[in-house]
This record gives sequence, C-alpha cells and structure tokens, in this order.
Amino acid sequence: MANVVVIGTQWGDEGKGKIVDWLSERADVVVRFQGGHNAGHTLVIDGVTYKLNLLPSGVVREGKVSIIGNGVVVDPWALADEIEGMRAQGIAISPENLSIAENAPLILPLHRALDQAREAALGKARIGTTGRGIGPAYEDKVARRAIRVGDLAEPQVLAEKVDRLLLHHNALLRGLGLPEVDRDGLIQALEEITPRILPFAGAIWKQLDEARRAGKRILFEGAQGTMLDIDHGTYPFVTSSNSVAGMAAVGSGQGPGAVDYVLGIVKAYTTRVGGGPFPTELHDDVGKGLGERGREFGTVTGRARRCGWFDAVLVRQAVKVNGIDGIALTKADVLDGMDELKVCTGYRIDGESFDHLPASSVQQAKVEPVYEVMEGWSETTRGARSWADLPATAVKYIRRIEEIIGAPVAMLSTSPEREDTILVHDPFAD
Repeated sequence: MANVVVIGTQWGDEGKGKIVDWLSERADVVVRFQGGHNAGHTLVIDGVTYKLNLLPSGVVREGKVSIIGNGVVVDPWALADEIEGMRAQGIAISPENLSIAENAPLILPLHRALDQAREAALGKARIGTTGRGIGPAYEDKVARRAIRVGDLAEPQVLAEKVDRLLLHHNALLRGLGLPEVDRDGLIQALEEITPRILPFAGAIWKQLDEARRAGKRILFEGAQGTMLDIDHGTYPFVTSSNSVAGMAAVGSGQGPGAVDYVLGIVKAYTTRVGGGPFPTELHDDVGKGLGERGREFGTVTGRARRCGWFDAVLVRQAVKVNGIDGIALTKADVLDGMDELKVCTGYRIDGESFDHLPASSVQQAKVEPVYEVMEGWSETTRGARSWADLPATAVKYIRRIEEIIGAPVAMLSTSPEREDTILVHDPFAD
C-alpha cells in the first residue's frame, strides 16, 4: 500500500485541510510531523465547520488513527482545549485513535511570552509569527534543554529539567526587562496538565513501523508551506521547522522509504500571511477582490492574507525541493468571472533573468515578476466534479500551470466541500 505526504507548495493556506480530509477516507493512519498549533486547517463536512490547529485532520473520521509526531512542538494546554472542543462537536477522541510522540517537545507559557516580547521589540522589522511560542520551543529542542511529552511521566526528574531550562530563560527574561518565570508555578502547571496529555503518549515510530508492516496506508500531513521552511523558505520570514516533504520521515521516526508519493497542494493564486517578500503581491482592487472572494483570513490568527497572482516560479521550485509527484490544485473557483489572469513565469533582478527565487534576502526584495497574460472565464467552476464541468479556458489555465511547474494535477478542488473534488490520479494507488 502506498504512503502519501501532503505538502503546501506556497506560503501555507493552500487548502491542505480539505485535501488531507478527502484523502484520509482512503488512509488508515494520519500523521502530523512538524510545526505546532500555529498551523490552521478548516474542514467543512456536511455543512459543519471544524477548525483544527494541532490535531491531525484524520480525527474527524471514525475508525482512523491520528498521530502527532516527534517533529511537532506541543502546547499541552492548547492541545487539551482542542481535544475538548472537538468532543463538544461530537468527535470521539481517545488514546485508541490519537497518539502523541513521547519525544515531542513541549511549548510552555514562557515560550509564548518570549515569542511575543521579541516580536514587539522588533517593531516594523518583526517576522510576523503567531506569537504562540513555536520558535522558542524549537530553540530549546535544538539546545537540548526542552521538556518533552515523556518527561511528564517522571515527576522525580521534572524539577531538575525545569531548573536547567530556567537557568537559560530567566537570564534571557532579565535581559529583556521582563518578569522571571516562577519555578514552582511552572512545575505545578505541568503536573496539573499531565493527566490530560500523558495517556496519549507513546513510541509512535514503533507504532508507525508496525502499521507499515501490516500494510496500512499512512497519510503524512504537512503544516505551513514550502516557502516557510526554515532552510528553503524566504528566510528569515519563515517558520521554525522544516516544512518540506523530507521532514515527514524525520518528524515521525520513519526512514525515507516510508514515503511513496508526494502530493503538493497548490492554490490557483498566491497568498501570504505576515511579513516577508511576495513577488506577485497585488495592492489594487484585483488583490482585494481575491481576498474577499477567497475569504482569505488566517484560521489561527484571523489576519487578512496578502493576495497576488499565481507564482509558477515559486511552485516549480517547491516541486523540485519536495520531489513532488503530483499536485492538488485548490480554489480555482475564486478566479471565476475574471476577464484576465496573470501567471508569473520568471523573475528579473537588476535587469538579470532568474528562473528561481534566490536565497539572498537582498535579492528577494528586488524581484520583479515576469508575467504571462491568460484569458479568464465567465462561467463558474465551483462545485465541479468532472473535467467536463469546467470551462475550456479554465482547463487551459490549469494545463498551462502543469506545464510551467513541471508536475501534473492529481486532484482539483472546486469548493471547500469534501465531495467537490475532481480526482485525476489517486496518490494511494502508487
């Protein structure tokens, strides 16, 4: 049985939640492998909206196993609240269908405070984080001082680990002129949250290995997008983890051979939340219209997303970096009724042509997009469930995208509803 990785190819918000939910019907196990509760997935199922941050999208389907991998940073309080929120919507969540890696690092209140203080201190130069402590938690992981999920089971050494953590953080807080963390209060808070989180903890690398050997289909669910990857994104305006396909194996304790098919999620135009370069951003009524029709507001923050024309240069780069086998194209219906469309096919920087986005932030700031103009369509694509339902000019637009980015369309999403999807190739069939 094939195992599939779902990856965002732009700056996140490509519609991964709906695609992962659609694919999860064919999967046995759904795995989150990086990021934290800064990610947001909105699922619309039978008219009911579910907003997920940390929980894998598979939790809304009965009979599926959901896993939070070791590559994720876990805010135990946010996770506990999210579990209760899903239960209130009638979704059953228990250790039978949800597992958390015992070696996943925890996000603590001090991480949130530090994240927000840093952003405030940066002023106009701020990165645009969600302020949820993701970056500082990853820093502690790399510095080998993190408190991990499994540590909650060892209260006799938890105090020692907290002391080691605060040796760093209280010195940092003093330097920022902020109040120091109360040691005993933090330990008490961890002890109180433990019963709500620890029952879900386990060796997920072993659980996944057993699932693979049993022939189970595994869906690896990425968060954010390729251009927010800590190595391959628009640094420093990126997230704090690797959001590319290679992280699926690392962030879940599996070898590279665990991945059979990489599906890239591609929005039919481009959006971005927060600061950083955006070559095709539109500051006119066209960009405003895309945002309004596409309801471009962040699931996590509620911030309006910046909108622009489709950037084929970025997506082509993502196809290569991730080893993408096929794409799921989303939100083409937002382009309905537009007389003219533009696709960025190249860049110019100081008069020189580029077929990729350079790593230099100085060069990124100078990028001028080179556009190809295409005819739009007046008919609606919303709700289409076959190619025959699509306007000819919409099909032409899609085929041109395939050609430029170097990857075929495997799926086409025509609305937020689960069943409004045209399947060209089932990724699980490989």
